[in-house]
Amino acid sequence: MEENQTEATKISPEEFGEAFLNGKYSILYHQFTDEFKNVISLQQFIEYGKEFNAGVQKYTLEMITNLMEDIKQYVWLDDTRNKAISVSFGGDDTIYGIHLAPFAAFPESDCRYTKNEYRMPIQGEWFVFWGGTNQFVNYHYVYEAQRYAYDLLILKDGKSYRDSREKNERFYAFNKEIMAPADGVVVKVTDGIEDNVPGEMNPDIPEGNCIIMEHSNSEYSMMAHLKNHSILVKEGERVKKGQVIGYCGNSGNSTEAHLHFQVMNAADYLKGQSIRILFENGKEPIQGDFIHAH
Repeated sequence: MEENQTEATKISPEEFGEAFLNGKYSILYHQFTDEFKNVISLQQFIEYGKEFNAGVQKYTLEMITNLMEDIKQYVWLDDTRNKAISVSFGGDDTIYGIHLAPFAAFPESDCRYTKNEYRMPIQGEWFVFWGGTNQFVNYHYVYEAQRYAYDLLILKDGKSYRDSREKNERFYAFNKEIMAPADGVVVKVTDGIEDNVPGEMNPDIPEGNCIIMEHSNSEYSMMAHLKNHSILVKEGERVKKGQVIGYCGNSGNSTEAHLHFQVMNAADYLKGQSIRILFENGKEPIQGDFIHAH
């Protein structure tokens, strides 16, 4: 039954799935930001909701992850695990965004881990912005070549930058040391690509300045979006785990300073398959986690 009456009482994040399925669209709509309402009308929201809810018997809250600046993401799956809803809530139950989509799952590759153990190629405390085994916590997941990749940045007080976003140097991750994730040989170095102005991207060279290493068992790691002219290793060089190999930047398909890290089964990431990483500490971080590496 559709809910047409606007009420002052807000629906909590944990109650969203049931409220959405039961047609309480008006109440939910008024919890969205003004920016959302300027793009999607109430009538459109109702129509999208009815269409998506068709055939659904129940939504179950699957996971909660921490996003930036006190925003949490809640993901619900329907009873068949074919449909998913991702909603971003603020601390006051304001809804900042919603994503309705089919739920992609790749159980066969999810079960295959790297044969080698790796460390995260950073030191200190970093934040997992993208990472995990579904498309809502890791946008790479639907792409076989990047399925188990991580995007890492540094957060302080919920922000990735100090004062303003105008310069790369304002971002905490910019110019931070990047380490070799395991012993190996450098097989590819791309350098000399200018760092982007924050907010802009260079899609012509998606990986930007990057290092690709070959490890035992025919596994390859890639560290991408490095700072221009910061790479400290050469192709053919043998490198030890934990050795500093370059510095974090904002080159390639990147809007702010961060590190893209993945392991794959080929030296060419566009032709290979991403592999789920077995970490040496036994932990597997996902979006919203803070990781500490030394």
